[in-house]
Amino acid sequence: MADQVLAVPELAPTRVRSGETALRTVNLTKQYGKRTVVNNLNLEVKRGEIFGFLGPNGAGKTTTIRMALGLISANSGHVEVLGKNVVTERAHVLPRVGALIETPALYLYLSGRNNLRAIGSALGGVPDQRIEEVLELVGLRARQKDRVKTYSLGMKQRLGIAIALLHDPDLLILDEPTNGMDPAGIVEMRDLMHRLASQGKTIFISSHLLTEVQQICTRVAIISLGKLIVESSIAELTQGHGDFRVTIERPAQALELVKAQPWGEDARLNNENILLTRAPENSGRALNLFLVQAGFVPETLERPAQDLEQVFLSLTNTGSGEIK
Repeated sequence: MADQVLAVPELAPTRVRSGETALRTVNLTKQYGKRTVVNNLNLEVKRGEIFGFLGPNGAGKTTTIRMALGLISANSGHVEVLGKNVVTERAHVLPRVGALIETPALYLYLSGRNNLRAIGSALGGVPDQRIEEVLELVGLRARQKDRVKTYSLGMKQRLGIAIALLHDPDLLILDEPTNGMDPAGIVEMRDLMHRLASQGKTIFISSHLLTEVQQICTRVAIISLGKLIVESSIAELTQGHGDFRVTIERPAQALELVKAQPWGEDARLNNENILLTRAPENSGRALNLFLVQAGFVPETLERPAQDLEQVFLSLTNTGSGEIK
């Protein structure tokens, strides 16, 4: 089997304790010749998180994942998985990790079930009951006896995730897990990720489907040119910034009043006569109170949130370019 799907025989399990860091990179750097692909990268992923790892095409995401799995070595820095160095203690930690990297390498002439049996046998044996469980988890039970060469790309991805789950890992590292799936399959995979996280598993996802990442992930890290740009919760990244939008009667008079305030000098009306303005103390409540006390009662007052794609494009300056 090629190294795209990583699974390691279970040796000396290292269970993650509550609050423990499941994955950490420390000053991680990788160079190919004079080109720095990953540059002094520091990440920290806690147990139970669904963590999104994002960046433009060529940002260094897959290289980082391969170093996290011990598939390639770093030039400097290191990776800790379940509190242990992935290079020096790989036999103790990699059995607790399941991974899908890029396209899974599968036996096309075997059925889905027999792929799991073959890989399980190579890993020292997996009970039939566990094979049944993972087939059910990824939605392949009805097609388990069909040859994999008849599977769609999305079904092959599901089978790759089933392989990653065979040994009931604590940490899942998934590179584009919904690749090739139809909308229904993506929703099912989202539900699966949430179920696994609710069981205490940590899931590290690299994906270009930013709308899906926003719905699945707890936190995200965004990198560009190998450098970390931001590591934050989805809520913090997408919360509203900038001007408030105020729908109000007598908008022209309200605008005149607001522009006379130090915080409202840049206030304006848009083409729908909605007042766009900053707020005293950057507080929507303070702005509402000011307007009400001045005799202008807002019908609506909001600060629109951004979606993750807007944030991503702004932080990486990728415009409308490809997000992978």
